[in-house]
Amino acid sequence: MHDVISPVTEEIVATVPSTSVEETDAAIARAHEAFQTWRAVSPGDRARLLRRFAALVDEHNEELAQLEVRNSGHTIGNARWEAGNVRDVLNYYAGAPERLSGRQIPVAGGMDVTFYEPLGVVAVIVPWNFPMPIAGWGFAPALAAGNTVVLKPAELTPLTAIRLGELALEAGLPEGVFTVLPGKGSVVGERFVTHPLVRKVCFTGSTDVGKRIMAGCAQQVKRVTLELGGKSANIVFADADLAKAAAGAPGAVFDNAGQDCCARSRLLVQASVYDEFMALLEQSVQAFRCEDPSLETAQMGPLISAGQLASVKSYVDKAVIEGTAPGGPGYWMAPTVLAAESTEDRHWREEIFGPVLSVLRFDDEADAIRLANDTEYGLSGSIWTGDLGRGIRVARGVEAGNLSVNSNSSVRYWTPFGGVKQSGLGRELGPDALAAFSEVKNVFFSTEV
Repeated sequence: MHDVISPVTEEIVATVPSTSVEETDAAIARAHEAFQTWRAVSPGDRARLLRRFAALVDEHNEELAQLEVRNSGHTIGNARWEAGNVRDVLNYYAGAPERLSGRQIPVAGGMDVTFYEPLGVVAVIVPWNFPMPIAGWGFAPALAAGNTVVLKPAELTPLTAIRLGELALEAGLPEGVFTVLPGKGSVVGERFVTHPLVRKVCFTGSTDVGKRIMAGCAQQVKRVTLELGGKSANIVFADADLAKAAAGAPGAVFDNAGQDCCARSRLLVQASVYDEFMALLEQSVQAFRCEDPSLETAQMGPLISAGQLASVKSYVDKAVIEGTAPGGPGYWMAPTVLAAESTEDRHWREEIFGPVLSVLRFDDEADAIRLANDTEYGLSGSIWTGDLGRGIRVARGVEAGNLSVNSNSSVRYWTPFGGVKQSGLGRELGPDALAAFSEVKNVFFSTEV
C-alpha cells in the first residue's frame, strides 16, 4: 500500500494499493485478451462508447477537479480545465474510428489498398504534474484506434486516474480494455517496457528516465512516444507590446507552481527595453496569487512534495523579484525571478521544475535565436514582437516543437504536441495521433486472369 500525501496540508488523503509484477502481468494478459474483441467492435459502437465515457467525465467534472486539488495541489480553476480536457480529448477522438480510413493506391495488374491496424496493448506512463490531461492524451487516441490500454499513474498523484478507470467501466467499456495500475515505476513501469505483449509505451516525464525506457523498448523493437523535459524560452523584442508580455510572463512559468515541461522558464529580453520590461514584470509577479488552491482566486498552489521543494530551492541564491506564498503546512514557495549573469548559470541551463524564472538580455534577432537554441531541450516557447516577419523568422529559427507568437499557449488537443532534441520523440494530440497507435498494412489484390 502507498499513502497519498496532500501537498497543501501534508496530510494523508488516501491509501492506494501498489501493483505487483504478478498483478501487472495478469492485467496485461487480460488487456491482450480483451484486445481481440475490442478491435472487432464496429467503428460506430466504439465511437459511442468513447462519447459515453466523455459524457461521464463531464458529469463528474467537479468531483475530479476537487480530487485533483486534494491530491496534486492544483488550483481549482486549473483542475476543472484539466477534467474538461479529458472530456474534450475523448470527444475529439470519438470521431476517429469511423474516419480511420486507408488508401487505394494505383498499381499495375490489380488493386492495392492500405488498412490502419491497431497495435495491441498500449502502456501509458503518466507523470505527477498533470495527471488527468496527460493520461487522456494517451488513452483516448489509443482506444479510438482499437487498442487496449494499461495505464500507470505517478505514485504521488494516482487518485484521478483511478477514478477515470472506474468511469470507463461505468460508461460500458469492457473489462480489460482500459486498466489503471497504480504502483512503482521500478515495478509496473519497468514491466510495461519488458513485457512482450505490450506493443507500445507512451511516457511523459524526465529525460533521464525517458532514455532508459527508450533503451528498454529497443530490446523488443517496441514503439515508444516520449514527452520529456523542457527549458523553454520566452523571447521579448523591443517592438512587442511590453505590458501584455509582462502580464503574461508569470503565468507562463509559475502556472502549476512551475511544474510544467512547457514552462517558459528562460526569459530573453532585448537589451534596449530590459529595465522597462523588468519594472512591468515586477508588478505582475507581485500580483500573482499563490494561495490555497481551493480558492477561486488562486493562480498557483504548492509544489508536489517536500523533496521537490528542496530541489527547487537549491537553485535560488539571490532573487531580483519575489512574489508571496502562504506559510504553515504545505510545500509552498513564492514565485521567484533570478537574473542570469551568463548562459552557464545553473538556473539558466537546467530544468528546475518549480516557480523560478531566469532572465537574460539579448542584442538582436540572431542573438535571441542563438540563446534560445543553446539548450539540449526543445519543447515549447514564446516570441513577442510587433513585426510579423520577425515572428515568422524567429519561429522557424527556434528549435522547439511548439511555439506561440504573442501568446504563451502550448497545448490544443486538435493540434500536434511534442518536442525536439532531448525534449522527446513523436507527437501527441491533433488529427494524426491515431497513426501513432496503428500499423499501416498494405494488401495487393491481383486482377490478372
